[in-house]
Amino acid sequence: SADGAAVALLARRADRLDALADAIRAAGGTALAVPGDVTDAAGVAAAVERTVERLGRLDVLVNNAGLMRMGAATEAALGDWDDLVAVNVQGVLYVTRAALPHLVAAAADAPRGVADVVTVSSTAGWVARPGTAVYSLTKFGINAFSEGIRQELIGSRVRVGVVGPGTVDTEISDHLPEAARAAVAERTAGMVKLDAADVADAVRYMVTRPRRVAVNHMLVRAAEQTW
Repeated sequence: SADGAAVALLARRADRLDALADAIRAAGGTALAVPGDVTDAAGVAAAVERTVERLGRLDVLVNNAGLMRMGAATEAALGDWDDLVAVNVQGVLYVTRAALPHLVAAAADAPRGVADVVTVSSTAGWVARPGTAVYSLTKFGINAFSEGIRQELIGSRVRVGVVGPGTVDTEISDHLPEAARAAVAERTAGMVKLDAADVADAVRYMVTRPRRVAVNHMLVRAAEQTW
């Protein structure tokens, strides 16, 4: 990265991972593509071990995988709920569990004196709305998990933070049914959405603070967002 970090990238789509890793390398950075599924606990553990083996240590974990599904509680498909919990909750649990021993070890001898866990949540982790009750459940849940481990890790020099983005211009709603996509489009009509880079800037801010500073929560909304 621009700050000199070697970056390991974990996601399911190997072609996109490879393209991103190539772009980082072309810019002079170090990148490792590690294809995997965050809902596979054993696979995640192996990916973390491979990362540490190749890069030598793990100083920062960013939990960024996320899934969105919409629907009223009386109508939503139960499979959608299962998928939301698997990706948005279990994925965070599995990756964090695998990474924590390495983060604690890195913090003990890190030149900057700390290691960091940052989880990308959502404004839906602070405000629940009709049609996204279970999505909000997953985001409230990872916020609570983050606060719990923050307290557990005090003394280990591993900081824990949560970034809650608002409306971001990504593909997260592309896989929704047409009616749900239309509802999202109507709600965000005329709004200048955040870029993914805006969220990355918030993460960067968190992990580059001096050892004495822990930024634990950061809400980053689109300027016109009302919720």
